[in-house]
Amino acid sequence: MSDIVEYVAKTLVNEPDEVKVSEDQGDDRLIIHLDVADGDMGRVIGRNGRVASAIRSLLKVAAIKEDARVGLEIGD
Repeated sequence: MSDIVEYVAKTLVNEPDEVKVSEDQGDDRLIIHLDVADGDMGRVIGRNGRVASAIRSLLKVAAIKEDARVGLEIGD
């Protein structure tokens, strides 16, 4: 599922080489961490968080397909 986040983030930002995605297994969910360059943070979050919300919606669909729970954290 981190592949989905990485692909979407790299297509949105101006510096795709700075995109870093990592995963942590929590108690009952998988947490995906997304880090981008400071100048691209606004592109990933979007106006009023709409882009971030859309990315989270994509993750929910993928998680339902795999019967898992997933969370997304953007930034440090």
